[in-house]
This record gives sequence, C-alpha cells and structure tokens, in this order.
Amino acid sequence: MPNKYDSSLQSQNPISQAQNAVKTARNAVSQAMSHPSDQSVEQAGQSLEHAERAVEQAGLSLNQQPVELAEAMLEEQQNRLSSLLNSEQWENHEE
Repeated sequence: MPNKYDSSLQSQNPISQAQNAVKTARNAVSQAMSHPSDQSVEQAGQSLEHAERAVEQAGLSLNQQPVELAEAMLEEQQNRLSSLLNSEQWENHEE
C-alpha cells in the first residue's frame, strides 16, 4: 500500500529527476521553436544543460534502460534546438 512518502521518494530518484529534466527541456525547446527569441533560446539551452547533468547523474544508476531512454530523449531535444539555430527562421528572427 503506497504511503505519503512514496511520491517524495520518487521525486528524489535520480532517474525520475533526469526524466523530469528532459521533459522540462522538451517544453523549453518547443517554446523556443514556436516563439524564437534570444531569451527563449537561452532558456532552452540552459534547460538542456540541466537535463544533461541530470541524465549524467542518473547514469550512475544500476537500472540503465530508463537512463538510455532519457539520453535518447535529451539528444532529440538537443537536435531540435540545433536545427532551430541553423534555420532561416532563426536567422530572420527579430528581438
């Protein structure tokens, strides 16, 4: 039977933290892609850096399958942001 501490323990789990950080990064990248600005791209970059650190920490876990999934998701978001920065949309954006 779950108790009131289960969600607290899950939130402290490095794998959960990595997954949450990648989800946050995905949202930040999506925001930057839909509304490109210096600020949104900077926020997306910072969010990706945070997610990368969280995934590295989760990599110390014995359960590698969720870590590998988080790594793949992180790489996808890094590629999305990179494609935005290399696009005409970004080159033509106005601050």
